[in-house]
Amino acid sequence: MTNPLRNLNNYKIYLASGSPRRKELLSRLNITFEVPLTVNVDETYPIDMPAENVASYLSRLKAEAYRPIIEKDTLIITADTVVINDGELLGKPATEQDAVSMLQALSGRSHKVITGVTISTADKQSTFSVETEVEFAQIEQYEIEWYVKTYLPLDKAGAYGIQEWIGCIGVKNINGSFYNVMGLPLHRLYCELKKF
Repeated sequence: MTNPLRNLNNYKIYLASGSPRRKELLSRLNITFEVPLTVNVDETYPIDMPAENVASYLSRLKAEAYRPIIEKDTLIITADTVVINDGELLGKPATEQDAVSMLQALSGRSHKVITGVTISTADKQSTFSVETEVEFAQIEQYEIEWYVKTYLPLDKAGAYGIQEWIGCIGVKNINGSFYNVMGLPLHRLYCELKKF
């Protein structure tokens, strides 16, 4: 049986991400890949940039940081996920209190999760983004505080992981890719890799 992504057979594939969720997700596509040494990236974006463009911009910024390790047979995947609530960009919380405040703001409302992905080789680069709308039910204060204390979601944009307890009890509706909210839009990534 031929591998559906046989067009990638001649590439050494890297996932340039420290996220354990992205590693787990990419492995579901049955792709052999490595994670290179982490490169520090200044994730500053222009202050006047529309919030919807930030994830793609940051994924390209990360791709540029890894350009020195790109060889002829190398393909690198970089990604960034942002949460947008009422036009405001929610990044990763700095403290537990910051996480509680973010979840209070998301409770009982809908927000957008956008993941930008950049695929790079020595002679080609492609960037795309995927948007998912997530609706939270009203979540009680004690539930928010318990989740933050128990799961410590300080490494997650918007202070939550949809695959965790808070997603099970709090996510009322989702319009779009579930995997996108986890950090990697697998269907779209597969389609882009197939034609790359």
